[in-house]
Amino acid sequence: MRTTKIILLCLFVFGLLSGIALAENVNVVRKASFDKANQIIIEFIEEIEEAWAKDVNNFYVYQKINPDILIGVSKVELLPDKRTITLVMSEDLNKNEVHIVGMKNIKIGKQTFPKLQVQVKKFYFGYLFSIFIGAMLVNNFVFTKYLGLCVFFGTSRKKSTAVGMGITFTIVMVFSAMMSWFLYQFVLKPFNLSFLQVVVFIGMVSLSVQAVDTILRKVNPVLFKAFGVYLVLVIANCIIIAVPLILADNEYNAVESLMLALGAGLGFLVALFLMSSVRERLELALVPPSFRGLPIAFVTAGLFALAFMGFSGMSLF
Repeated sequence: MRTTKIILLCLFVFGLLSGIALAENVNVVRKASFDKANQIIIEFIEEIEEAWAKDVNNFYVYQKINPDILIGVSKVELLPDKRTITLVMSEDLNKNEVHIVGMKNIKIGKQTFPKLQVQVKKFYFGYLFSIFIGAMLVNNFVFTKYLGLCVFFGTSRKKSTAVGMGITFTIVMVFSAMMSWFLYQFVLKPFNLSFLQVVVFIGMVSLSVQAVDTILRKVNPVLFKAFGVYLVLVIANCIIIAVPLILADNEYNAVESLMLALGAGLGFLVALFLMSSVRERLELALVPPSFRGLPIAFVTAGLFALAFMGFSGMSLF
């Protein structure tokens, strides 16, 4: 009992000290953000000493996920307001990762701090939006990764079937991805069972598809018959398996996983709608006999893939 009280007291003191340190960070640094490809801007609440600010030895930078690998600081620039500095790094920064900027012997106004650390990361809602747009357009799973082509070519002959399949696929995608994320974070990782993730994810996808199959059979029999065997093929769809694997590898949280799954599902819907629109027109076109059917569909998909290459490298935030 006495040992428990001592441990609780130590935890309380540690939490109090951590809170004080955090408060000092908040009171000292007003803002820290990325600027250009290799620059970080830090704004303090008061004027800082010029000699300290321009000494690169007072700063160190690393990615939060790789604390042992320091990123070299080649130059520090102090702006005329004497409150803002620009750290110029020796290499371009991966702005998708959280960076830690450490500072030593900080002299701010009349105060001196032996050590200070601040986090630098992208605007979070912008980061979420970039995950969503990336999965839907920039890295469209059909036109850039060539996944899910079996269902894609099989259900893209008519717009009605394509839209229905896209909506159904998105629902299954979101549900299975969120369940897979939950199992990965709270079952597989804690018990060191990550090597079973492929088996578990396939099981979750199968369960999701079976649920949608049963519901669709009762709610909309016409759409169920239009899908035919392709609804069952969703179980083996590469996209619906790839998304849980990607969110597990990138250690996305629940909201980021939702954005990835929703973007992947809507990206598949966009691909199906575009393809079905063209294939309906091709039914009336004078296509050479040797290219009718799947051959011209593959040619059309290749042209769409070339068009989607225009999104490659796009960064909104």
